[in-house]
Amino acid sequence: MFRLTQLVALAMAAGSVVASPARRDTGLVVTVTSNGDSIKSVDDLVLTAKVENTGAEDVKVLKFATVLDDTHPTRSFKVTKGGEDVAFTGVKMQIDLERADDSAYTVIPAGASVEVKHNVASVFDFATAGTGAFDFAPTVNFRAVAAGEGLRPVDRLVSVGSSSHSVSVDITGDVAKRHLLPKRAVVQCDDSSRASFIQSSYDEAKELATVASDYISGGGGTLYDDYFSSNSQSTVGGNFDSVIGENSSSRGLYCTDPHDVCTGGVIAYMLIATTEIYFCDIFFDEVAHPQLCSGGTTVESRNIRGGTTLHELTHAVSGTDDINYGCPGNQALSASEQVINADNYNCFATEVYAEQC
Repeated sequence: MFRLTQLVALAMAAGSVVASPARRDTGLVVTVTSNGDSIKSVDDLVLTAKVENTGAEDVKVLKFATVLDDTHPTRSFKVTKGGEDVAFTGVKMQIDLERADDSAYTVIPAGASVEVKHNVASVFDFATAGTGAFDFAPTVNFRAVAAGEGLRPVDRLVSVGSSSHSVSVDITGDVAKRHLLPKRAVVQCDDSSRASFIQSSYDEAKELATVASDYISGGGGTLYDDYFSSNSQSTVGGNFDSVIGENSSSRGLYCTDPHDVCTGGVIAYMLIATTEIYFCDIFFDEVAHPQLCSGGTTVESRNIRGGTTLHELTHAVSGTDDINYGCPGNQALSASEQVINADNYNCFATEVYAEQC
């Protein structure tokens, strides 16, 4: 017998992440079904999410890292046991919204719904938590595309507020650790040109982190207020210092995509279980940060290779998350979101560098 718990995600748009797009009112209702109150093995657990659009207009939603994403091993649920978080072991991705294709979005027509199924055995550490009752709360950090003539994709995302309730499932037997294994052999980058490109981006990430750290230790300024608001300078500066001091000999930087994540505008991603970083094909179109000074690019383009690697390294060494992509939207986040959003570190560091040109 299926256990059905209705999760209400009534979405009155919280307002655009930037000033230009119009406010988007939507009515999304999320219903989650598990395939049983009690499951013997975590492999057998299937969670089905139905997202219904009760509004009067079609809604185009960025699906990455929400309950709509059944393609990538991202955090589609928050899992707890006895009130304690169960560690997520999947991937955190960086997106280039300018190059994201339709596979990055889900369109939900007015009055219609979509369903996605999830097997979460390999992306959460059930083994450490042990058997028992687990609560699964869907990730409903929805961002919909707002209408706006002439707006770039990155400027068209409207944050959609939501609320939800968890569904509980008792896993009674097999919770042994599953690994997010490659679908083909993982190899070191054997393309010398790409290997050199990655190494340069790594060195430049540390240089950008140093520029940012120095700016903060010098007292900060308007840019700090824009990107980190009331957050402690010691906390933010410490996260940049952790990138500067990164020296792990076991953390790989790869030019392969063994987990088939590089679709829909994904630039790079980090596998949480190992903190290893994988760079997608479009990453190798990015440029060195001195082009910020020559007019070859802009901060808002987010195509600085060192900034991309800095973004990923903050995931690895400081546990940052992906809440928003795009510099104007990063500035519009709350203070508590800014300090944990990896893209704030990317945009801040590159903008500090550009200001000093």
